[in-house]
Amino acid sequence: MSLAELRSQLLRRKPLTDIDDDTPDDERLSRHLGLWQLTAIGVGGIIGAGIFSLAGSVANKTAGPAVLISFLIAGVASACAALCYAEFAGMVPRAGSAYTYGYVSLGELAAWFIGWDLLLEYIAVAAVVAIGVSGYFNFLLEQIGLELPAWMLGAPDTGEGHRVDLFAVLFCLGTAYVLSRGIRSVGRFETVFVAIKVALVLLIIGLGVFHINSANYSPYFPYGTAAVWTGAATVFFAVFGYDAMSTAAEESTEAKKQLPKAILYSLGIAMVLYVLATLVLTGMQKYTEISPTSGFSTAFKSVGMPGVANIIAVGAIVGIITVVLTFMLGVTRVWYAMSRDGLLPEWFAKTHPQRKVPTRVTWIVGVASAILAGVLPINTVAELTNIGILMAFIVVSISVIVLRYSRPDEPREFRLPLMPVVPVVGIGFSVYLIWSLPWETWLRFGFWLLLGLIVYFAYSRTHSRLQRRPGAEVAGNG
Repeated sequence: MSLAELRSQLLRRKPLTDIDDDTPDDERLSRHLGLWQLTAIGVGGIIGAGIFSLAGSVANKTAGPAVLISFLIAGVASACAALCYAEFAGMVPRAGSAYTYGYVSLGELAAWFIGWDLLLEYIAVAAVVAIGVSGYFNFLLEQIGLELPAWMLGAPDTGEGHRVDLFAVLFCLGTAYVLSRGIRSVGRFETVFVAIKVALVLLIIGLGVFHINSANYSPYFPYGTAAVWTGAATVFFAVFGYDAMSTAAEESTEAKKQLPKAILYSLGIAMVLYVLATLVLTGMQKYTEISPTSGFSTAFKSVGMPGVANIIAVGAIVGIITVVLTFMLGVTRVWYAMSRDGLLPEWFAKTHPQRKVPTRVTWIVGVASAILAGVLPINTVAELTNIGILMAFIVVSISVIVLRYSRPDEPREFRLPLMPVVPVVGIGFSVYLIWSLPWETWLRFGFWLLLGLIVYFAYSRTHSRLQRRPGAEVAGNG
């Protein structure tokens, strides 16, 4: 094969006309999700460990009271990307989210890399959130006088010792079971549990505001202003659950109209709650005393409200499971989409004959996330997730610019404003946040992408369904 032929093959993109559902019956997904169920999945993915675990961890170790600014920075970057996702969701109502968006705009190689990236990142997000659940579970057990063996409490952030976080492992496996029951059950589960979670956050804000001590906000930047950006890069994974929700496009009853609204609604609701909750947390307790694993529970206990602390711990466990569920849903649908396209073995794209969900992939993801959650500390896993998601945001932002100018007349249910300013700002924020991450994170990410390159040229390139049939366009020529 000549270099020109290889370039043409790698840049072939899936035509928008190919987006219509021609999926075989044994690979189809069922459509049961309405607007508010989609919004619940989005909110379920955004609000969770970011409030209940990571806010305390970043306030204590990275940004101090300025963790609020870290969330705002991450929120602005996420909002720019959310607008890009919303425009794509109204054009390309297919499973796969950023992977599929990249396929129709930038070509197969770019789609492969972003899909391969998301497989690791979504599994890691599920793992880090499960670790957050475990922290609150341990808090509850301590309140009733139970002390667990050290080996069951998870890996300490110091890296000392070898432990297995048993509760996090069980949480991941239990979530895989829920997903395997079918999308209708998932939608109902998410709607109920997200309502409980939002009510809990409002309770935290409503009670905590009366116990704010303004002296706890000083010094506001104890670790310097640069630490705020590092904090933003760390908490970023807590403000992008809507992208995992968009992977469920083929399970929406009216995806083109519902998905853009659900993306914007879920991010807007979540950011208001994040800002208010972090303001209360850092006002109730000195940042040096905030628990990195069960921040709000210990904060209420410190002001003489142990009963509320226990309610928060129970609610956090109930609420955080929706985040694990959303991101496991996301990774299974990306994996499903890549397998249906032939870039991974098509065996993974087979769905359950009655429930119409990819159960094979679901259980593999459950086990993989359980392993990560069982042996790694929360900050290590959080940093690993962020670099990949930020890369996905960059790809989606570039893709929406490419399609807006290469296909200006294509029907769009939602058009993001200020093109190309919004996606360019999103790209700029994402690049800066990536640059703020530790070099070890870059090393791990680089190794994963190198492995992906090997897999692509050894298997995916020759098994791609797109390469086996005519009619695809070369990116940049369509």
